[in-house]
Amino acid sequence: MDTLTRRKFLLASGVTGAAALVGGAGAITWNELHSAAAKDPLPQGAGILVLLTLYGGNDGLNTVVPAADPVYRSARPDLAYQQHEVLDLGEGLGLNPSMTAMHDLWTGGRLAIVRGVGYPQPNHSHFVSMDIWQTASPTEPSTSGWLGRWLDAQPDDQLRALRAVSLGGVLPPLLAGTKTAGSALPLGRFAVPKGAAGSALQALGHSSAQDCPNAAYAARDTADLFTVASAFGPSLSARGGASSAAGKGAAAGSLAQQLDIVASCIESSVPTRVYAVSLGGFDTHSAEKGTQSTLLKEVSDALGAFQQRISAGPRAKDVVLVAYSEFGRRVAANANQGTDHGTAGPVFVLGDSVRGGFVGEQPSLNDLDAGDLKFHTDFRCVYATVLDRVLGVDPASVLGGSFPALSFV
Repeated sequence: MDTLTRRKFLLASGVTGAAALVGGAGAITWNELHSAAAKDPLPQGAGILVLLTLYGGNDGLNTVVPAADPVYRSARPDLAYQQHEVLDLGEGLGLNPSMTAMHDLWTGGRLAIVRGVGYPQPNHSHFVSMDIWQTASPTEPSTSGWLGRWLDAQPDDQLRALRAVSLGGVLPPLLAGTKTAGSALPLGRFAVPKGAAGSALQALGHSSAQDCPNAAYAARDTADLFTVASAFGPSLSARGGASSAAGKGAAAGSLAQQLDIVASCIESSVPTRVYAVSLGGFDTHSAEKGTQSTLLKEVSDALGAFQQRISAGPRAKDVVLVAYSEFGRRVAANANQGTDHGTAGPVFVLGDSVRGGFVGEQPSLNDLDAGDLKFHTDFRCVYATVLDRVLGVDPASVLGGSFPALSFV
């Protein structure tokens, strides 16, 4: 039996806000989501954000490649791509040769590349930098994620467990608010206990007028676990588990599988506004070229197939996908044919409603900060843009300040 409670998800993610721990997220099932779609379908025209996290620090210079720049080739002679190898983007830049599907989106005007994205006083720690990106708080620690704070402002109703969903068994900190949190969809067979144990657990979900606030949150938490369990589990089981749900050729837990499930939910009008998916392995300190190329091909192929499917459906204009990593890599290669932790990097935004093309300035390779790229676009500008134009909320209420919107949507 693979059962995780909301509190366990949040504890595993490192979120420590007490209110979130007692009122946070739950595990949900396929059936539950589709039941919600039948009862409370997401209205046409409601914006949907899909957030892709590339864990490990993707090397932006070998993703959006300045192949025409001799400084790039000199800084990493064994890692550099030649100009004839990359997929031309213009302005002396090209996509990694493995990213053919995303290049097709670029030429079709459905892919924007935000260049030089980062934050002031960058941190080279995976943990700290990812925490900064997920909380949108570069200057001081925060116990709530930026999309968790968006969730805090949503109505506290029967849909609360379904408004934001993370694919996988652990809820990322970005979906943890101070009062509530998103839900996690395990990528495999999921079931809550049955028999006497199940009845006893379900009884814990019944609230009482005598409950203190924490007890009431805990009861709601348990009730949401069962709500979520009725949404996904039976359907995934009927389809032979998550790997079958992903479609032919998609490995269990792969990015393609995650996006296949997201696309199914969108097509079914599940009342979810935010989906979080992820792919790891980008910490390429050695033998980078082959490893990163394989990972970028997986990203590109999965995003290309996802966008093709969404574009063919009735919600093509509603869905925007944003892909980011916690930092880029150093300009110079290291001694192991890899690169070490750096700073600024590109963010990808794709969708039928996206204005394709470059956004922001390309960082100079001749003007570095102790060997690192200087950032030109604060990542919170990306967040402010999707909060306003996709989720339809005031960005300042979530980000704690005003940040200029960007032109990608």
